[in-house]
Amino acid sequence: MRNRSRLMVLFGLLATLVMVNQASAAPIEIQWWHAMRGARGDTIQKMVKAFNESQKDYVVVAVNKGGYDETVNAGIAAYRAKKQPHILQSFEVGTQTMMVSGAIYPVYQLMADAGYKIDWKNYLQPVLSYYVDAKDNLLSMPFNSSTPVMYYNVDLFQKAGLKPLSKTEPITYDQLGEITGKLVQAGIKKGMVTGWQSWVQIENYSAIHDLPFASKSNGYEGLDCELTINNPQVVSHIARLKAWMADGRFSYEGQKYQGPQAAFIAQDAAIYMDSISAIGALQKNAKFHWDAAPLPVEASMKNPQNSIIGGASLWVMKGHPKEDYKGVAAFMNFLAQNDMQELWHIETGYLPITKAAYESLKAKGFYQKEPYQEVGIQQMTRRDPTKNSRGLRIGYFIQIRNIINEELELVWNNSKTPRQALDDAVKRSNEKLREFEKTYK
Repeated sequence: MRNRSRLMVLFGLLATLVMVNQASAAPIEIQWWHAMRGARGDTIQKMVKAFNESQKDYVVVAVNKGGYDETVNAGIAAYRAKKQPHILQSFEVGTQTMMVSGAIYPVYQLMADAGYKIDWKNYLQPVLSYYVDAKDNLLSMPFNSSTPVMYYNVDLFQKAGLKPLSKTEPITYDQLGEITGKLVQAGIKKGMVTGWQSWVQIENYSAIHDLPFASKSNGYEGLDCELTINNPQVVSHIARLKAWMADGRFSYEGQKYQGPQAAFIAQDAAIYMDSISAIGALQKNAKFHWDAAPLPVEASMKNPQNSIIGGASLWVMKGHPKEDYKGVAAFMNFLAQNDMQELWHIETGYLPITKAAYESLKAKGFYQKEPYQEVGIQQMTRRDPTKNSRGLRIGYFIQIRNIINEELELVWNNSKTPRQALDDAVKRSNEKLREFEKTYK
């Protein structure tokens, strides 16, 4: 009996050792919360699957948490409950909030700690500059980066006797006025529409024309910045769009993208300004010949600046074991490889974030087959960013964009003049900026 007992104890110890070994061999799970749905979400799953199959130490689990707002709010709530994911996708307007949150593990530090020597100069600088600190250290990993371009219906242009537009040289707003006038005269209901009116018509308009969106280098040099979008040139631009509404050259179809995109796809509008990430939807749904061109510029702007980005980046959250972060760094490095960047760009229209991926696509002849996918890249990289065109570092930017949208709607419905609306947008936004400064200074 005594020997039997000893054997049972021995077997028990052996079983325990097996279980311990199995547990130690189990891959570490990396949680990634994101806001990509539909085809974009499908591409994310392809990328995650490729990483998980490339090694056995880590398993990335990508979870959609709704839209951008919902994803960020879920991440904040989870951090407070100490149940945060390893990686959180946050849109560009949340950059300042994420920076001062105290909840992040800066990407430049993560990669260095994990032993990766990254050539940050290989990244598209207008993308990188949006997510760096005062010392140009990268805080979050650029992921789905976009910039706005001008789509147009080639068939309707031909109907109006208009020639195709250049993919590299922007037309002037004077020319756009003439073009939209001819389109309306040819029977097209709406000359042009715009998605994301604040981002396209104020934020990018300002960057391209080297105008400050806010003081303190658009907020990069201090939380005590103030909006400056009520300057004469932006006021004049909004007044021009308002004037074009009278004869149908411009039509307001909503703050975001759904209404403007629907008008373009239905061929009610011949010109549609929106993100390069709309390419996927147009490829799928537009039943006509369409193309893309750079955003227009003022005739006085002989050397237009780069456009700025939209989209989101990946923030690494504090509070996980050291071993987990080796997996996070490995995954970040994997996403930056050419094959992953090329897949993301081809399937979604979002920018490849590295110069190497861009050059690889060019060498393969991709842009010869799909030339409109290069329009945004060329527009965004045509000049080195200035303090006015490297991006926006604004606190409570989500609320401030809502304020700008509200005030612009009052222009479109004849409740305010462009000057009144932009003055009020600045006043209301500055109040939010002072609240943010008081909270985080």
